[in-house]
Amino acid sequence: MGSILAHRLARNPDRSVSIRRSAAFAPLLVGLTLLSSGCHSIPPVDTKPLDTAGMTYDSIQQLKALEISTPEVAEVATAREGGFSDANCIAVFKIFRNRKQPFDAGATIAGLIGAQMDESSIIELARLNQLGLSAGEYEAMRLAGLSDAIVLEVARHRAAGQQVLSGASLAGLKNVGVRESTLLELVRRGVPDSKANQITSFRRHGGSDVEILKRFTGST
Repeated sequence: MGSILAHRLARNPDRSVSIRRSAAFAPLLVGLTLLSSGCHSIPPVDTKPLDTAGMTYDSIQQLKALEISTPEVAEVATAREGGFSDANCIAVFKIFRNRKQPFDAGATIAGLIGAQMDESSIIELARLNQLGLSAGEYEAMRLAGLSDAIVLEVARHRAAGQQVLSGASLAGLKNVGVRESTLLELVRRGVPDSKANQITSFRRHGGSDVEILKRFTGST
């Protein structure tokens, strides 16, 4: 048999060279295959910060099922440490996932909780996609004593791209004695921020809440 193979190879030297080359490259191909498979192995996400923050085992498993990433673990842990409940952490995380956005609002949520905003209001801000840069203003509004209802109404207008009084203007109107219900109605009407100084001046000159609502209808 060996003599037959040798005879055939002698008659076809190109095939002999090809076989020798294949044998030489075989170890290299095996090595590259192993290297390639090693590059695609992803270490498991460390969820210990969630446990440390007080999150239950079941809640952590739910987040794992949603393929939480390492940076997101830190964000959720921050929200949880800030006082946000397990259920609401998961609810807001799902909202971000459904928009295909990474969850990065941990510190924002903790700040809103610290400003005494209700957790249901924070979830509504998440639904409105208002937990980004503008959320700092909402926190300031709560710290200024403006209600969740006013904050959410401002957020709804912002989310819809509509004009509305700013948080600073609303806080200023509150300071000159404009009632909560009047402020909320001004926001609902979409009174623009450009009218804030006029409302303040009108109030300081004795204008009542009823008169403010009669004069500032929100129409341009």
